[in-house]
Amino acid sequence: MKEQTSIPKHKLGRAASLAGAGMKVGVNYLRYKGTKVLTGRDEKEKFHERTAADTYKTFSKLKGGPLKLAQILSMDKSMIPSQYSDEFSKAQYQAPPLSYPLVVRTFQREIGKSPTDVFDTFTQKAAAGASIGQVHKATKDGTTYAVKVQYPGVADSLHSDLAIVKPIAMKLFQLDAKMIDPYMIEVETRLLEETDYDLELRRSVELAEKSQELSITRFPKYYQEFSSKKIITMEWVDGLQLDEYAESDAPQEEKNRIAQALWDFYAHQIHQLRVFHADPHPGNFIVKDGELWVLDFGCVKEVNDEFYDGYFKLMEPDVYQNQDKLKPALYDVDLLIPEDDEPTVAKLLDVFQESITLLNKPYIAGVYDFGDKSFFEELAAFGEKTRKDKHLQSINSARGKADALYLNRTFFGVYNLMGMLQATVDTSKLVEHRFR
Repeated sequence: MKEQTSIPKHKLGRAASLAGAGMKVGVNYLRYKGTKVLTGRDEKEKFHERTAADTYKTFSKLKGGPLKLAQILSMDKSMIPSQYSDEFSKAQYQAPPLSYPLVVRTFQREIGKSPTDVFDTFTQKAAAGASIGQVHKATKDGTTYAVKVQYPGVADSLHSDLAIVKPIAMKLFQLDAKMIDPYMIEVETRLLEETDYDLELRRSVELAEKSQELSITRFPKYYQEFSSKKIITMEWVDGLQLDEYAESDAPQEEKNRIAQALWDFYAHQIHQLRVFHADPHPGNFIVKDGELWVLDFGCVKEVNDEFYDGYFKLMEPDVYQNQDKLKPALYDVDLLIPEDDEPTVAKLLDVFQESITLLNKPYIAGVYDFGDKSFFEELAAFGEKTRKDKHLQSINSARGKADALYLNRTFFGVYNLMGMLQATVDTSKLVEHRFR
């Protein structure tokens, strides 16, 4: 993959790039509509494919907020058309890396030395590159390290980038401003935290210590002496990324054990710690010697007791299966609001009841086979149906609490990882204390 020798830093340059992406969306849309009028052919699939590729190309060049937003959107296959989730999934670990001189410049600014002054060896080419930073392999005194270096300028440009990306996302995915604003605010808050590597190091150490009881789940050691606000150094872990492992010839029984470890890891953090790793994409997990290694605590979400109780009350069968009980519970978490008229309430009750019933299938089963593709087909079909529903499109008030955004994203991400492993897991631990 070709290296980038620079990243646009100034607001004007970044705005011009994002505006260019927006123009390409418009041109692609006009081409799609023109073809439909002239030939009668509805080539919406081609429109989405072309637009997804053009948008990702711009986002990957800019790094930071735009690329991270692409990564986040790629994990919720029920929210956006598959062409975008497939293309944007490249943001997880296939972004074009930065050239070595820019990495040296970051080291000199942060630590006052070049990488080779700090380490005995330091790879000039990145071992992995993503939205906020890229990882290099280094050695010192016989120890091998993974050194994550943040891309220049990503923190400074987050707010302005997301402000420009918002109308592009609204046009692409037919989202109303009031619907997307809480999402954008929450995304910006989490992204700003992700650019603070001092915070990530503290969280990594703390959450690893609080998760030691998990039997085959492991965490790398972190090295504060080789870290700073823009550089974080940890133990290098050899092994297979989770998607590579899923494609390997490892026995299904072992894949089930790894999947169970991942499921239990999230159950422990969400239900006991109320603080959880909120970035469940395959590049953040390594399988080595039959054990699961959890990497990168840059994106962490904390939930308070009030939100937790209201959110998980919706998952209780006695509640979501009975609309008389579901209705007040939806008001409690702002999925229904006082301004809703009776037809809107009736519509949303049906939609939320259907969605909760679908999402709750793995939990109710107790033991669930995520290798059953029909579950993911149902999720995709439900997402497509709700996106096209004209009544839902007319309901443009903000819905739900912002805290739910990353929790929902995490659940969808975990589902996708379970499906990738085609695993059968004991799901009862996630909610057994609530309704089992």
